[in-house]
Amino acid sequence: MRLVPGNTVPDLVATDFLGNLVDLKKRRRPVLLSFYRYASCPVCNLRMQELIRSHPRLTAAGLDLIAVFQSPAEVVACYVGRQDAPFPIVPDHELVLYRRFGVEANWGGLFTGSVLRAAKTAIGSGFKPGRIDGPLSRLPADLLIGADGRVAIAYYGKDINDHLPLPDIEHWLQSASLIGGSL
Repeated sequence: MRLVPGNTVPDLVATDFLGNLVDLKKRRRPVLLSFYRYASCPVCNLRMQELIRSHPRLTAAGLDLIAVFQSPAEVVACYVGRQDAPFPIVPDHELVLYRRFGVEANWGGLFTGSVLRAAKTAIGSGFKPGRIDGPLSRLPADLLIGADGRVAIAYYGKDINDHLPLPDIEHWLQSASLIGGSL
């Protein structure tokens, strides 16, 4: 079941691919919780690169980030883990968190014009496809969670390239009075 704004977020206590404990409820700041497909997904890695570049700005504005992939830890380390993300990347090969947070798969979201353009850009940027773990047709989801542990924005992608746009995240940070001025 998908979450909606106002819902209290379910528990997320897990170990990231480096072996560090991640406990969503112990965070005292707002969080962007992002769900992806498998760790070698070129389009997913392109989005991760965007978040890594934006990380200094977002964290300075008071936002923590957590990414979840449907691959085992050793596969996360071989692919997306090589980007040296400054935030936790949680492997969820058993799909426990995907079910708990209502993140779905849908074949209709696999071959759209947006996906094909993004795949071309991702592959051109050096993100080659590799091992597929879990459903190929997994759709992404981005949840903006307030410091109170409630969902502020629940964004469930319509295709595998459909994430909450970065300007929308920044706008939420500004409107939530977490920062003043522009990012």
